[in-house]
Amino acid sequence: MLTSLPQGRPARRRLIIGLLIAALAVLAAAGFALRQAVFERWPVAPPGIQRVIVTPGSALPRVALQLEQAGVVGDAGRFIRLARWREAAHKIKAGEYEFARAATPEEVLDRLVAGDVVKIRITIPEGFTLREIAARVAAAGIGTVEEFQKAVTASVHLQKLGIPGTSLEGYLFPETYIVTTTTTAEEVVRAMVAQFDRQMTPDLLAAARRRGLDRHELVTLASIVQKEAGDVAEMPLIAAVFHNRLRKGMRLQADPTVIYGIVGFDGNLTRRHLETPTVYNTYTRGGLPPGPIASPGLAALRAAAEPAISSALYFVARGDGRHEFNVTLEAHNRAVNRYQRGGR
Repeated sequence: MLTSLPQGRPARRRLIIGLLIAALAVLAAAGFALRQAVFERWPVAPPGIQRVIVTPGSALPRVALQLEQAGVVGDAGRFIRLARWREAAHKIKAGEYEFARAATPEEVLDRLVAGDVVKIRITIPEGFTLREIAARVAAAGIGTVEEFQKAVTASVHLQKLGIPGTSLEGYLFPETYIVTTTTTAEEVVRAMVAQFDRQMTPDLLAAARRRGLDRHELVTLASIVQKEAGDVAEMPLIAAVFHNRLRKGMRLQADPTVIYGIVGFDGNLTRRHLETPTVYNTYTRGGLPPGPIASPGLAALRAAAEPAISSALYFVARGDGRHEFNVTLEAHNRAVNRYQRGGR
C-alpha cells in the first residue's frame, strides 16, 4: 500500500531551509543596518594632507578626537566604537601618520594598528665626521645635536665596542637609515653601531690582523684612506702607501688628519698648521693618530685591510680627482711641481 507521506517530507524540508535562508538574510541585513548606524562606514576625505601625531600611551578617545579634528574620520564616537568592537583599542601604535586620500574608518584603523607611520630617510655619506652626522640627523628632525653628541660619547657604547677613545668617531657606519618622527637620537646611534658591527666581518678583521692592525687601527687607517681618496678605485693604492710608510717607520703626512686636529678649521690648510703639533698631526708624529677621523665606508675598510701590492711611498693629487703614485721622493717632488706648482 502506497502513501503520500514520504513524498511530503522533502517538500517540507525545502520549505524549512528556505525559511532559514530568508531569516539569515534578514538578520544579515539587520546586522549591516546596525553596523551602518553604529559605525561610520563611508570614506572620509581629509581637507588636504593632514598629519596626526599619536604620542606613546595616548588613549583611544584622544586619538579619535585628533582624527576627527583633522577631518580624517567623520565621527570620533563611532570610531571609538569601531576600535573597541574590533578589540583594537590598545593595538594602535604611536607615531606620526599622514592622511591625504579618502578612507573609511576601518582603513584608518588598519593603518594605526599596522603602525603605517611617516618614514624619514637619513643618508650619511662616507667620510662624514661625528659633527657632520649629528647635524644631518638633527636637520632631519631627530633630536638635537647635543642629544646626538651625548649618545656618541656614552660609555656604554664605548665599552661594548671596546673602543679606547672617548667617542664613536669612525664607528657609525655610513648608510641610508629609515626612521620615524618618534625615533630618538640614541636609537639612531644604536642603529648605526649595529650596522658597523654587521660590516666588520671576521674575514675583514682577519685580513687586518695579517697586516698588523687591530680593529681600532683598521678603522683609523680606513678613515684616513676615505678622506684622502677621490676615487674608490684608488683606495687600495692609497692604503698601500700608508702601509708601506708604517712599515718603514715613516710619518704618514696625511693632510686630513692635521685638519681633524684643528679647532675651528676655516678650510685653508697652511704650513703653520702642518708644523703645529697635535695628537692628530701625522706630519709631526709617527704612526697612526689615536683614533678615526671620520666614518669610513666598506670600500675604505677593505682597502685598509687588503691594500694593493705596491712599493709606492708617495702620492699627490692631480687635480682631476685622482692621484699620481711614486716610489721615490725625487719623482714625487717632480709630480708636486707639475700638478700643484704649475711646473715651477
